[in-house]
Amino acid sequence: MTSPAKAHFQRTTAALEAAKASAGSPMQGATGYELMLAQLDGHKRRLKQVQSIARKVEIKRELLVEYDPYVEGVLSGGRGAQDDVLMTVMVWRIDTGDTAGALAIARYAIAHGLTMPDQYSRTTATLIAEEFAGAAFSARGDGEAIDAPLLLDVLALVDEQDMPDEVKAKLHKAIAYALEPDNKPEALNHLQQALRLHDRVGVKDDIKRIERDIKNTSV
Repeated sequence: MTSPAKAHFQRTTAALEAAKASAGSPMQGATGYELMLAQLDGHKRRLKQVQSIARKVEIKRELLVEYDPYVEGVLSGGRGAQDDVLMTVMVWRIDTGDTAGALAIARYAIAHGLTMPDQYSRTTATLIAEEFAGAAFSARGDGEAIDAPLLLDVLALVDEQDMPDEVKAKLHKAIAYALEPDNKPEALNHLQQALRLHDRVGVKDDIKRIERDIKNTSV
């Protein structure tokens, strides 16, 4: 557990170092960043030793608190320097269900054009769209749906970014499912957008069902 004094040091150091690094340049060489990068490497090695996905998520949830002061410092003082620690934390936050925390980093990443670390093959916008959609589908299956407003914020963030059509279709589908309980017409709109983007996204039956529900409600 990070002590208050250590957390303050990490937050302050991250803010100062991120403010000094110009947009597009790497954070390598900054003392605080290098310490966090070394910590992250150790945590990754620990995770590689675990086979259970569920256990990996538990461990990530335990570890993430050690990065909170650093992330807070970067987001408050950063000028857009490439930061592999920050981008990895974003992914881990999505993995552990901290979608609001992940979205805060996603906004910074898109605004400054940050790229994903080498182990990730997707572009930043593609990963954000696909991982948030995937998290929404998983949460829906667990009975704890992600709020539609958050998913709409994700769409607004990445809508103008280049990505495969099927990825954006998945995001529209996830939004539709989140909207359906309270706003069937708008849910239908997003399902139709998903289908236009990718005809094998798996929404044709959903469209028929919601069209039928809307028709029955209006009778």
